[in-house]
Amino acid sequence: MPLANRWGAWRNRYLGRGQGANADDLPIDTEYALDPAHGFRGSLGITTQRIWLSDLPEGFRSFRILQLTDIHHSLFVPLSQVEAVVELSNRLKPDLIALTGDFVTYSRSSIEPVAEMLGALRARAGVVAVLGNHDFRVGADAVEKALRRHHIQVLRNRHRLLHQHGDKLYLAGVDDYGYGADLERAMRGIPEDAATILLAHNPRLLRAAACRGIGLMLSGHTHGGQVNLPLLGTVYGRSPEQMRFKKGWDRLGATQIYVSRGIGTIVLPLRWRCPAEVPLLELEPHRREEGRLPGRHVQRDDAFPSNVSALNIAAD
Repeated sequence: MPLANRWGAWRNRYLGRGQGANADDLPIDTEYALDPAHGFRGSLGITTQRIWLSDLPEGFRSFRILQLTDIHHSLFVPLSQVEAVVELSNRLKPDLIALTGDFVTYSRSSIEPVAEMLGALRARAGVVAVLGNHDFRVGADAVEKALRRHHIQVLRNRHRLLHQHGDKLYLAGVDDYGYGADLERAMRGIPEDAATILLAHNPRLLRAAACRGIGLMLSGHTHGGQVNLPLLGTVYGRSPEQMRFKKGWDRLGATQIYVSRGIGTIVLPLRWRCPAEVPLLELEPHRREEGRLPGRHVQRDDAFPSNVSALNIAAD
């Protein structure tokens, strides 16, 4: 191999390029799933994850939720990037699309264009959203109104009920940690033993979710560290203990969490060994009498110890 090609291959490996969607992990025709990602600048990973949810009604078996988070539309995350993600998401044909905040970064002028682009998302049970810390800094009400204009339901400390095959599944959403998150209000009216999914931008709310017995929480905010340097790791650290609840799947007690690496970037307009991510989560019923919940479905090397005592996630 010529020297220039060897250098290019080495550089791409360290940048995380080529570590996107794995055809073996995709439950659909990968020829269609992967095409739109070609319009995405950098690496874009599709993570498929099976979630065994306690007391999930049988009618929601194999219900698929696609999560998009931390889009951060700005000069460094143009609409062409968002368009590629929207097209890919639609081709994955999820049952529900969950947007977990930080649609913009700095400018109010970014709000309407990204909301309009996200309005092209399609899922049988609809598109729901919560707001992130950057949305509140730019203008939470403006972001909410723009999303609603484009038929995206925004859950601000409230919940909605999903119906399928005569069964019910509760979906709650809260404002961001430090910006008025009110889990008690969001959960008001949900039966104590009902299967519930919580959308919360910042994973720092996990402990409160676990205290309420919520089955699954979907978050973003951390970008998975965004920059993962050899030997040094990320801004959060490099050990499994330090990175716990900062990326991927984990569990605190009976409450499971998935923290997506997200789409966009902040501070630095780059990712290093931490590619953007589109998680596709498939729900499966688990009965409490069957004992301990099953563990990870994919990415088994990321499993973390279960004796962590604190959630330590910065509000950037």
